[in-house]
Amino acid sequence: MTRSEFIVRLRNGLVGLPTATANDIVADYETHFADGLAAGRTEAEVAAALGDPGRLARELKTEAGIQRWRQEKNPSAAAAAVFAVLGLGAVDILILLPILMGVVGTIFGFFIAAIALFFSGGAIMVAGPFAGFPGGPFAAILMGLGLMAGAVFIGALLTIVTVWLVNGLVWFARLHYRLLKPALEPQSETANAGAAQ
Repeated sequence: MTRSEFIVRLRNGLVGLPTATANDIVADYETHFADGLAAGRTEAEVAAALGDPGRLARELKTEAGIQRWRQEKNPSAAAAAVFAVLGLGAVDILILLPILMGVVGTIFGFFIAAIALFFSGGAIMVAGPFAGFPGGPFAAILMGLGLMAGAVFIGALLTIVTVWLVNGLVWFARLHYRLLKPALEPQSETANAGAAQ
């Protein structure tokens, strides 16, 4: 993504903010690009490092709503802050949560299938030679070992996918924490000041 594409998408996402605030934000990101280019990075590298401009715009609008609430403390500012946070969270809840639940359910189903496959392989390996397995006892033992090895392989792949999923969720949570941290800090400072007295 080029600098101009990034800035256009960011500016479009900032619609609804006061013009001066939006211009300040865009100027900050223009500075990021200028600094990156001065350091020898390409526009695409700087844009990738900054992230998705649409997501940044939603986060910045949410942060602006929270800042407005902290400065004005009136019902209009409160409503703006609540709707900004809900707007950011609505994307998560309406789009990402159903996808996440589907992925988690699928992974859980495959884990159960891998466990069942492992135990069925063990049962074939142990009981197959005595039950007249087609191909003889040696074929039953190999079939059981094959099923058990396949179950272990599936379990290992699912473990890797689960680790990737958890890492993605941690990254996503950190992204939201980074957004909400400025709103939480004044409360913790006030609580610390009150405790010190």
